Amino acid sequence: MKAIVHHKYGSPDVLELRDIDKPEIGDDEVLVGVHAAGMDRGVWHVMTGLPYPIRLAGYGLRAPKTAVIGSDVAGVVEAVGKNVTRFQPGDEVFGIGKGSYAEYVCAREDKLAHKPANLTFEQAAVVAISGLTALQGLRDHGRVEPEQKVLVIGASGGVGTYAVQIAKAFGAQITGVCSTTKVDMVRSLGADHVIDYTRDDFAEGEKRYDLILDIGGNSSLARLRRALTPKGTLVITGGETDGRWLGGTDRQIRALVLSPFVGQKLGTFVCSENHEDMIVLKELIESGKVTPVIDRTYSLSEVPEAIRYLEEGHARGKVVITLEHDDKT
Repeated sequence: MKAIVHHKYGSPDVLELRDIDKPEIGDDEVLVGVHAAGMDRGVWHVMTGLPYPIRLAGYGLRAPKTAVIGSDVAGVVEAVGKNVTRFQPGDEVFGIGKGSYAEYVCAREDKLAHKPANLTFEQAAVVAISGLTALQGLRDHGRVEPEQKVLVIGASGGVGTYAVQIAKAFGAQITGVCSTTKVDMVRSLGADHVIDYTRDDFAEGEKRYDLILDIGGNSSLARLRRALTPKGTLVITGGETDGRWLGGTDRQIRALVLSPFVGQKLGTFVCSENHEDMIVLKELIESGKVTPVIDRTYSLSEVPEAIRYLEEGHARGKVVITLEHDDKT
């Protein structure tokens, strides 16, 4: 099968399209014929091996342990392991399978769900990672409630486009922060108010928010706290830098350290990749409350170009990789 592989860390130049063996599934795994694969910031981290702690997390110290990159996936089940009960060959699925920039990928049963009936494979392929991050950030860590005033910083990005829609589905009043060219798009997702950060500062003025989900900014904690109500909640899940050791996570660490000493709740989290929350996303999508936003599509051979585009930070929603299936071998 064809796949995008890398055998050393680095820029998109280290990626190659190669023919490799089809993966073999374990007892609790599903083999998926990939129709489309999503792209998120995590792909960049795995490709570059930065910040360095990611290498300690099991990706390989000096060189990548897993050659094929990519995680988000949508496709058709080709085979199932002997312990798999949720899926059978022919099922259309979406979810997370490590090494999804390939014609086939192995995925754990508990990281897949049946594809929403109203989505194409391309749309379904960009749901899992960004959608789970938005859902868990708002529901579990932000504890969003109806009528709360919620500020989404980075509202036009991969996670942000889901966050605006999910917060709206929970009955919150949404203010999205984005650049000038994306204001109309964020408003179309359901935002009650949109702040163009090139013209206005969300921390200025009298308005205060019950919950801030900071996805795309690098604002100081002092500035973010100024925009919060005295008992408000800040959830940081973005705002990375190019730092080789902390990569911007120093701001998250400072938030966790400061939180016990102030009236506001300040924190961050690591997304939980699980079947149950993918079912929640599926139901939100099938009810029409959430729709994936796709900016651009690329072919498998164009993955390096797609990552370069993602690096620029100008994507409106998600970037997706599509694969042809007619001539598979």
